[in-house]
Amino acid sequence: MVMNKIVTELILFGLTQNAGKQTAIFGIFLILYLVTLLGNFLILVTIKTSWTLRSPVYFFLVYLSFADACFSATTAPRLIVDALSQKKTISYNECTTQVFAAHFFGCMEIFVLILMALDRYIGICKRLRYTAIMSQQVCGVLVILAWIGSCIHSSAQIFLALRLPFCGPSEIDHCFCDLQPLLKLACMDAYVINLLVVSDSGAISMVSFIILLIAYVVILCSLGNHSAEGRQKALSMCSSHFIVAVIFFGPCIFIYTRPPTTFPIDKMVAVFYTIGTPLLNPLIYTLRNAEVKVAMKKLWCSKV
Repeated sequence: MVMNKIVTELILFGLTQNAGKQTAIFGIFLILYLVTLLGNFLILVTIKTSWTLRSPVYFFLVYLSFADACFSATTAPRLIVDALSQKKTISYNECTTQVFAAHFFGCMEIFVLILMALDRYIGICKRLRYTAIMSQQVCGVLVILAWIGSCIHSSAQIFLALRLPFCGPSEIDHCFCDLQPLLKLACMDAYVINLLVVSDSGAISMVSFIILLIAYVVILCSLGNHSAEGRQKALSMCSSHFIVAVIFFGPCIFIYTRPPTTFPIDKMVAVFYTIGTPLLNPLIYTLRNAEVKVAMKKLWCSKV
């Protein structure tokens, strides 16, 4: 394995080098990050304390909120701190740790979204056997498999990152460490490694999105056998899941399924799916889910 022996620190350019804009970035992203943590924390507390939110879909929603909060925490704090720092350096070890954490929780979010789609498919298309199929034990095993799969994926990313030799320059024109911007700094032809990145991260994003599309198409085709109230409830929940999937998978597919080229918009796209999506998910699931809103109101009233 080729190890990095020369470059021990990397410099992150962030979103902009303009001092005035950096102050605005600090304030905006600090607020967004705090709102993200608050929103996902409220969902976690609401589901854990509510006796009405005990179905498997809410069990998976707990892990989605947890993955969202951790996913945002891998990039947002450094982006916020660097906005006011004169020296925007990150050590090589911190950089590889950030790569691992971002891919671990990002992959975890992908797998949980698939599990939620699977739950909706069984609940709508196999509703008579739903309770037997989606038992508490089965849901627990599925989550464990998602953790294992995420660990395997992120470990593969670290394996690829450690094979990149860095001998200068050490400036990353990005707001956090990821394999795409690191490939540009490598003192080697990174074409093969980029193919491996596409076949790993790109394939996971694309295949997972296709699986979700197929699942929701099958669900929509089967709604004709349900009552009007059942169709409305199923459409409301499935539309929430689908919106979350689109706003997350769209940027991921754009970043990880293309040749080793970079565009100026890449940084904003990366910020959207690492910070924007974890912020929007709690809003989507609370504003479009009557059961969650009722449970939150009860929790708030009891605390007041």
